[in-house]
Amino acid sequence: MIAEKKRDSKKSIKRKNIIDSACNLFSRKSYHEVMMEDVASMSGIAKGTVYTYFSSKEELYFSIMQLRMEKLTTSLKEKIIDETSRVDSLHSFVIHLYMFMMKYRDFFLMYRKESLNTENELCSELVTLEKELKSLLAGIIESGKLENLFRNIETDFAVDLILGSVYGTVHRGIENNSPEEILITEREKVFDFIMHGLFYNFESVNSLPLRNKTIVITRAIEQSKESSETFKQLGAKVIIFPTLDIVPPDSWNQFDSIITGKAKIDFIIFTSAYAVKMFTSRCIDLNVKLDFSRIKIVAVGNKTAAICERNNIPVHIIPQKYSANGVINELSNYDLESKVIFIPRSAIGREELPEELEKLGAIIKSAPVYNVSVPPPEVIKENLEKLKQGNPDIFIFTSPSTFENFLKILKISEPASYFEKCDVAAIGPSTKTAIENKGILVRIMPDEYTIDGLAKAIVDYYK
Repeated sequence: MIAEKKRDSKKSIKRKNIIDSACNLFSRKSYHEVMMEDVASMSGIAKGTVYTYFSSKEELYFSIMQLRMEKLTTSLKEKIIDETSRVDSLHSFVIHLYMFMMKYRDFFLMYRKESLNTENELCSELVTLEKELKSLLAGIIESGKLENLFRNIETDFAVDLILGSVYGTVHRGIENNSPEEILITEREKVFDFIMHGLFYNFESVNSLPLRNKTIVITRAIEQSKESSETFKQLGAKVIIFPTLDIVPPDSWNQFDSIITGKAKIDFIIFTSAYAVKMFTSRCIDLNVKLDFSRIKIVAVGNKTAAICERNNIPVHIIPQKYSANGVINELSNYDLESKVIFIPRSAIGREELPEELEKLGAIIKSAPVYNVSVPPPEVIKENLEKLKQGNPDIFIFTSPSTFENFLKILKISEPASYFEKCDVAAIGPSTKTAIENKGILVRIMPDEYTIDGLAKAIVDYYK
């Protein structure tokens, strides 16, 4: 068995040696100029041995093409399969194609020379091998157009232009014998060049203002995925690192007694989409149907309002500022004396809002409808690896809990030291205060306390 493995290993090495030698010859000479004797001589083996592995020059030639092209398409599929943004998919495609062709330079020169030679009898075979490669790229462009990310450009035309740009840059790198640091710069430059022609807002120099920035988002799992798209649209690379898991409260007793009681409710304040979802779910479990025509609904933020509407809860008030102060300012326009305000909220909700509304004469009833905990170990492990490899530029925290759980998960004992080489963004004042209490400078906080507002603030900061 061991002897057999050794023989197979030697055959594999010899076959690779023949392919590498032939590839080098085909890259410098035309197909007809390369002789099997030349391949044997360059490989350092007998001509008869070459024929043991390849019955003809045509088979050898095509084996090189097939081997490299199959490896290229397989690796490209692996690179783009996990990308959720078409911008990221295109970036992975362009960068990997460039790197592959630079790694196999002899193959690239051979490939480009023969693919442009329409009179070559093997050209039709080569075109067949190219189809899958072009199909991968076409799929990315078509998806980007459907999502209104890319301009409505003819797909085949865009594919040819993109491949031509990449191949031209590879050729330039080979001719100049560019060092690695130059190659890294040039492959990003060619992607920027492609994006300026393909991106929907290509007229604007700042259409991808967060290109080359890596952002860590630390929300709950579902929220992180949704928020990541906002930043990917701006060109950022996003690392999702959930620090919260939304779970039911320890007890529904407080909520049940309020919602099934006979006491009149004048206002309900929903401070988050999660509050709406858990409120609705529990009402269904209790078979309770509230008469919303007699209750004014306050939704903090447009997304919270949208979830209300989706659950047939009419929204009457959306504060201009998505914060406790925004709610208080809005409700101060109403006579709240002896009015009952119900706040379904997180089990760790802050007391600022209830206390200020009580000062306005309102009767406050609040109950936990969800709790937050640290995500399960398997989720943490998966995302921890991504964080370690990511080299982040900026961390985004959307609540004191996201920040505190981040420190707990990573066991960070010296927060100021951990974040000193990165920028930190907080979605609002309470989050900013919690972070700065640990000696960390928060450089970015939006005027509008939403992810969209935060995205705008980050773009403005990096300008």
